[in-house]
Amino acid sequence: MQEKKKVTPASPQKQCKDIRTGLSVEAIRKSVLDNLYFLLGKVPHSATKHDWYMALAYTVRDRLMRQWTRTLQNFTEDLTVVAYLSPEYLMGPQLGSNLLNLGIYDEALQALQGLGIDLDELIGQEGEPGLGNGGLGRLAACYMDSLATLEIPAIGYGVRYEFGAFGQEIRDGWQAERTHKWLLSGNPWEIPHPEITYNVNLGGHTESRYDEQNDFRVRWTPKFSIKGVAYDTPLPGYKVGTTNLLRLWKAESVESFDFEAFSMGDYFGALNEKIASESIGKILYPDDEPYAGKHLRLAQQYFFISCALQDMVRLHILRWKNINDFSNSFSVQLNDTHSAIAVAELMRLLVDEHLVSWDRAWYITQDTFSYTNHTTLTEALEKWPVPLFAGILPRHLEIIHEINRRFLDEIWLKYPDNDTKVSRLSLIDESDQKYVKMAHLASLGSHIINGVSETHSEMLKETLLPDLYELYPERFFSVTNGVTPRRWVLLSNPRLAALITDTVGDQWTSRLEEIKQLESYASEPALIKKWQQVKAENKSDLAGIIRDRTDIPIDPDTLFDIQMKSFHEYKRQYLNLLHIITLFNRIRKNPKADITPRTFIFGGKASPGYFIANLIIKLINSVAEAVNNDPDVSGRLKVVFFPDFNVKNGQKIYPAADLSEHISTAGREASGTGIMKCSMNGALSIGTLDGANMEIRKEVGDENFFLFGLTAEEVNAIKTQGHNPMTYYNANPELKGAIELISSGFFSPKDLNLFKPLIDSLLCRDEHLILADYQSYMECQERVGKAFRDRKKWTRMSILTVARMGKFSSDRAIREYCEKIWRAKPLKIDLDDT
Repeated sequence: MQEKKKVTPASPQKQCKDIRTGLSVEAIRKSVLDNLYFLLGKVPHSATKHDWYMALAYTVRDRLMRQWTRTLQNFTEDLTVVAYLSPEYLMGPQLGSNLLNLGIYDEALQALQGLGIDLDELIGQEGEPGLGNGGLGRLAACYMDSLATLEIPAIGYGVRYEFGAFGQEIRDGWQAERTHKWLLSGNPWEIPHPEITYNVNLGGHTESRYDEQNDFRVRWTPKFSIKGVAYDTPLPGYKVGTTNLLRLWKAESVESFDFEAFSMGDYFGALNEKIASESIGKILYPDDEPYAGKHLRLAQQYFFISCALQDMVRLHILRWKNINDFSNSFSVQLNDTHSAIAVAELMRLLVDEHLVSWDRAWYITQDTFSYTNHTTLTEALEKWPVPLFAGILPRHLEIIHEINRRFLDEIWLKYPDNDTKVSRLSLIDESDQKYVKMAHLASLGSHIINGVSETHSEMLKETLLPDLYELYPERFFSVTNGVTPRRWVLLSNPRLAALITDTVGDQWTSRLEEIKQLESYASEPALIKKWQQVKAENKSDLAGIIRDRTDIPIDPDTLFDIQMKSFHEYKRQYLNLLHIITLFNRIRKNPKADITPRTFIFGGKASPGYFIANLIIKLINSVAEAVNNDPDVSGRLKVVFFPDFNVKNGQKIYPAADLSEHISTAGREASGTGIMKCSMNGALSIGTLDGANMEIRKEVGDENFFLFGLTAEEVNAIKTQGHNPMTYYNANPELKGAIELISSGFFSPKDLNLFKPLIDSLLCRDEHLILADYQSYMECQERVGKAFRDRKKWTRMSILTVARMGKFSSDRAIREYCEKIWRAKPLKIDLDDT
């Protein structure tokens, strides 16, 4: 008889390690139950879906911590860490993304199935983090994903907003804002660090003196101080050992409770400092129209910048390095002008706190910072009134004046008789009341300035910062934006991701250029059929979601025409509406008109104080009500406004899009990443020669892009010569008919003049040349409708579009930043050693 082998039970330490960090199905199952019992105090039979979500999230976080702690250990090594300074990070829900990046999605699925739990339902439980609002924040999130995936040590710094951007509801067709209480049910991904805090000073006055070495010194005596407390979120790369750090700062009062005031009966006054301090981190982008709003926004920007730089200095010193070597430890990227105050703050820390000489401090500062500009118009470049600036940051204003004095001394020598050029280059705008020009501060204080598309980078040189380009041409670079294919295809569109992988392998997930192999299969009937099936299923899913959210039934067989963007006049949702109304008029005149059936899907938010943008949302919903309820239109046109557009909702919408609209006035969009997400999911695009549209058209092929409209040069020529909107209005009967239907009150029977401001904006000004581009847009849309009827050809165009999107991965963009700008190199963290 064969002797039985003695089985030695695993040690308690080994069992604990398996439960906390094991990647097997059984380890994950036990960990979920462990967290449900001991962290949440719940038992399976009474646990809610949210309880199960939290238990799974903590289980995933345990596995993240294994990689994160090892990565953080290497932050003390002799390498350059990228620090990304951004006021927003539009992260989206983290559970699904983290499961994919850790490579345990299938294991988690099986573990939960064994417990009778649906993973998709738990992923659906997670809300949208209130840390961002638009393209700037989504770009930052994509870049953090790519930094970790490419194994570049990095820290993202920002604000831990309590409410962030508002949630959007539609009431009687109008946008209604609701408080986004995203932290109400807890955030399992963040790790508070009450031991990592920094005081941030505001207001007060300065005093100057000469010290014992006869060096000039300045002491800042603030009026008010705020405490920043670190909250960390681990951000894993895709199937690598690197897990980077998102460090957000929560604003708290230095003294949260005035015991003396409370004892004297001033019960509310005892909390005044706490209320004032915490207001800094309440919401993203407070309205800066009123003076108080400007004050709060500038204080908010400085708050997170000061915390971030103080933190970097601390980490640098922990490496036992001299402060003079700071720029060798950190390469700091300023994500637009919202972070520009960092230039003055680092100078303050070096000169005032660490007693570095001015010249050496300025060298360190310029060597540390690089600046990404996201603006297309000179008048849109951020600037702050000098009196406001002086009241909040008196020491920083002195530093800016000194930077400006030294800079202009050099300029005077170079251009002794050109006062106009000197005035343009100055950091202080002397026209009207004085302003601090933040884009100029960021540009002067950085060693590299980059645009976010090829056309935008040329605009920087030619129209936005031409004088600085003339002085420092070697500082200007172009890095076209990109988005992460992990979030926007692999997670958002698993059906398409599986089909691509089955066809060309899975290398595309981390090297998107490999997806080009799809080209050779684009005409194969088997792939075309499967591609169409994937799109049909995605559209059916979205149709169900739209029915649930809006109570509007839509036909998945129609062309899904989407425009998902924040609302601004230059993005021209109005032009899209004029097309819809024109089609509506054609059907009303001829119910048998031959029109390709379409479902128009809008989404996006308008700034609460932006009246015209809010009125456009109302008009969309009013048009939808009329179109969707007209029996002659039934089956041919539907209009939907999808409320509260965000990352979570975008993951449902982009995979279902047939056509995506990127129709801004040429020369107004710096880049635009929405078109990249749509194109990666197989949508064809209609657009102008604006932003990233031009580069995408070049990559996918002219024949796979629906181009219309004026060029940027033609736009400038029309505006220079004088634009008369009535010329286009009177010359085009269909355009006139569409506008007259709006002005007649057809879409607003209870208030015939409701949309008069929109009509007036078109006929009196038409600043964004909607009428000038109308006919070209209509003709292009005719080509779209005809192309969609040939489903085989349309599908082939869709496949080729996806196959040629390799350039627009955020991985490519980060590689360019590392090579051209940051001097950052990957540091491999071996998973086996963690």
